[in-house]
Amino acid sequence: SFSSGVLHCGPQNLTLTSSDQMILLTWEDDPSCSAVHDVLIYELVVLLADKQVHYEEVTVTPDQIGSTHSWNWTSHLALECASHSVRLSSRYKNQTSPWKQEQSLPGIENLKDLEVFPRDKLFKVGSNVTFCCVLPVGQLFSRMYLTGYEGGYMNTTQISNQTYALTVHLNRASKESCTDVKCQAHKTDNGACAYIGYPPGDEALWCETRDLESVECHWTVGRMTHLSKSPTVYRLLGSQCASEGRCSQKVQVDVGEKNWTLTAENQLGKVELQDSADLTKRVHMFAPTEVTASTVHARNVSLDWKWTVQQYNNLNITCQVDVSHGEANTISENFGVGLNFTVLNDLIPYCTYNVKVRCGTTQHFWKWGDWSTSVNFHTRGDVPDALDVWMQMKDNQIIIIWKMPLANQSHGHIGQYEVTWARTTERQRQNVKVDPNNNSHILSQDCISCIVTVTAWNINGSSSPSAITIPSLTPDRTRVNTSWIIGSKGSFNLSWSASPAASCGYIVDWCPTLGRCSVEWLKVPPSETNARIFSKNFHEGVRYSLSVYACTQGAPVLLERREGYVSEKRIEDGLFKSLKWKQRFSDVEVSWDPISLREQTAFIQGYVLYCLDDNGNIVINVSKDDPEATSLTARNLQIRSYTFTVKAKTAVGECGSASITATLNSLTDNLIEAIIISLVVVFCLLSFITILCYRHWTCIKQKVYPPIPKPVLTDKWLTSPV
Repeated sequence: SFSSGVLHCGPQNLTLTSSDQMILLTWEDDPSCSAVHDVLIYELVVLLADKQVHYEEVTVTPDQIGSTHSWNWTSHLALECASHSVRLSSRYKNQTSPWKQEQSLPGIENLKDLEVFPRDKLFKVGSNVTFCCVLPVGQLFSRMYLTGYEGGYMNTTQISNQTYALTVHLNRASKESCTDVKCQAHKTDNGACAYIGYPPGDEALWCETRDLESVECHWTVGRMTHLSKSPTVYRLLGSQCASEGRCSQKVQVDVGEKNWTLTAENQLGKVELQDSADLTKRVHMFAPTEVTASTVHARNVSLDWKWTVQQYNNLNITCQVDVSHGEANTISENFGVGLNFTVLNDLIPYCTYNVKVRCGTTQHFWKWGDWSTSVNFHTRGDVPDALDVWMQMKDNQIIIIWKMPLANQSHGHIGQYEVTWARTTERQRQNVKVDPNNNSHILSQDCISCIVTVTAWNINGSSSPSAITIPSLTPDRTRVNTSWIIGSKGSFNLSWSASPAASCGYIVDWCPTLGRCSVEWLKVPPSETNARIFSKNFHEGVRYSLSVYACTQGAPVLLERREGYVSEKRIEDGLFKSLKWKQRFSDVEVSWDPISLREQTAFIQGYVLYCLDDNGNIVINVSKDDPEATSLTARNLQIRSYTFTVKAKTAVGECGSASITATLNSLTDNLIEAIIISLVVVFCLLSFITILCYRHWTCIKQKVYPPIPKPVLTDKWLTSPV
């Protein structure tokens, strides 16, 4: 059956069909092929618009001869864009038949309007896709592009007279419903919709049971597929799920591990997720219902709840009870089979609490269940807690002061305070009722070494008394040195030496150094000798006095005193009042009044004097590290005018500046002035003496030159004796 090396055995009954961009060819063997007892090869060539684009061989074994053969191939181009032809020949033992058979799928021709292919198709991000534009006869091609892709004019290739193709790498998903593929001719334009997205990317499947009658599976949903035309379909064990990320199904929950399979699929791909689990060990409980505070007392409450799943009553359960009050929050745990109640202890009387409950299985714990709905309850009232009492001794006054009890300390509305006192040597006690809006009471000055107790009253009764012993009204504070302290971050970090006298701890109190104030205090345990002192009343640039006392069985003992600023502030200019200057030869002394504490918003560590000439240049500067100084001297100055500026040295820099201008006199002028002043003084002194002597000359003359009496002769003296 062979002649001239040509094989007469070949294909017959060729059928060419298509699906999307795939062509499918089927054929049968010619009856003469039955004589072939070796491998028969069919050669296939694909032509695209009469140009060969693909070659392939199909091998047929002897046992397959006589049956129907099939072959398929997917074109990179939509079949509407151009004609696709398939030629088929046979080859046997290096002898080839001519191309006896050919089948074609014609493209679209004779269009009235411009068309773009493929239309409304889904593509995977990252793929290379070819689109074509088919023009009506007579139309001239302009350009072809995709919206949202850079490079508006893209390179195109001409397939035939009226057909152009554009190949694009799809590197981004469609932002909205689809991406437009546009084709423009000189007189018209048109386009097609391309859906560009991702296959499902879901992962991490895990399954559990909530009601012991069904399985509930969860997984991590992958990124957006951007395929509105082909949403992802989820199936658990073959049954479609109603939502993404979660799917449940009624099953028989038995002991033992089982495999759970979830598929996620769209037109671009499919993923399969699996989990192996024993659902009896993965019980995720529902929240308790009807949580109720059934019995409420001042410091404990009975809490009840119910279960919607009856099987929970047979489980060994651990429950967490979250109890919150204001900013405080505590969580307690309770255990029991079918647990549905608990008792909350150590509560604060007369307070509103918020509670919620969640539970989990004790054996094979999987995870905590959902929290129940929060429930509020208000505990009953009780007597107030003991007050925090202290004293303030200032300006010959004794002030007993206490901290207003907080809501969690008063246990009800405070009706009044009672202050009672007596001397340690006396039994008779005095007391006074204090309005609930006040937190202090002034005692008389003679209450030295008194024991003072303060109690708070509410409708439930009186608090335990808080006592303090008053020390001497004028204690010897000279033995306690006052040192500086520097604040940090709006507070003081205070430390002190331990005292053996501090049997019940330490008390730190503080107050602004100047002016009247209400003292604040902090009590520290005996084991601690440091504290961070913070108050909402602290202000920048205000000096505070801090005192450390030892708490003893008797009166508090003062241990240390500090003064400082929580934050030093620059002192405003004009600090130096009554600035004066005095020249002494070539030296100038600048002096000022002492600086009052009220004007010091920072510690003054010393002073600096700047001497500036008429051009503002610093000629000399002098400093002194003495906070108590009231003068500075600039020496060896030339005779000219100067501006003297004084500043205070502080931790926040030099500040509080004040200036004075002075013109120095020459040394000759000073000498002449001194001589003239001396002469004037001498002249005035002589004049004063002269005037004084003139006015009292008679008296002076009588004192200095008294009158001499003349001799008196008598007759007897002149007569001779007989």
